[in-house]
Parts: sequence; structure tokens; C-alpha cells
Amino acid sequence: MGNVPRTPAGKETPTDASGPANPAPPGPPVPPAADAPGAEPDARFTFANERTFLAWIRTALALVAAGLAIVQLLPPFHGIRWGRHAIGIPLILLGAVIAVLSYIEWDANQRALRRGDPPRHSRLPRLLAVIVGLVALAAAVLALISG
Repeated sequence: MGNVPRTPAGKETPTDASGPANPAPPGPPVPPAADAPGAEPDARFTFANERTFLAWIRTALALVAAGLAIVQLLPPFHGIRWGRHAIGIPLILLGAVIAVLSYIEWDANQRALRRGDPPRHSRLPRLLAVIVGLVALAAAVLALISG
């Protein structure tokens, strides 16, 4: 009976098929050692990286859908035939760019995890904020001058 779990006072602890009743909580995830290049990182890091990639893909799809809806469904601006295209086309292009860049960042972060390096700084939030801000400004200007 040498492998029965015991408390610090030496008393036996109740167990079930999965182990001690009060197992130690798992520690924080640890990336692979830097001296093990190519080693698979902790699955939690890989899944987090994948969830981030998928969130950017959802954003890209939403931008493409919004751009198409603006170009196809928004009524024309009075006196400005190109107004819908000036708002919708940049959103469609931004969606395409974000889809490609998000894959590149996912791949670079996955390689960094395997090397034990920190993930690189993402350029996507700044790009998204600047372009959407410019499109919103253009939409406001078009709405004012057409109206």
C-alpha cells in the first residue's frame, strides 16, 4: 500500500478512479523550451492562436458582406453616382487584406510558439481601425454633401 495518496499528516486520502479527491490545480501553460525547436507547443496556445485567426476571418467576412451590401443595396446618394462604391469597395478590399494577413500572422505565431518565442505584434487592429475610420469619415462627408 505504498502508493496510496496521503495527507501531510500521513492519513490516507479518499480517491476515485481519476485520482486524489483534491488534486493540485494545473499550473499556467508553459510554452516549449527554447532548446526544443520544432516541438509541438501546449495545445492551449495552439487553440488560442487558431481562435484568434478565426475571429479575424469572421471580421474579414463581415467586411466583405457589408461592402457588398452597401454597393448593391444602399440607395444611391443624390447627385453622387460613385458614392456607394466609394464606401463599399474599400470595405471589400479591407476584408480581403485582413483574410490574407490573418493567415500570415497565424502561421508566424504558430512558428514562434514552436520555437518558444513570443508571438509577434499584430498589425491588424491598427489597419482595421484606420481604414474603417476613413470609410466612416467618407460616408459622413457623402451623406452631408448629397443631402
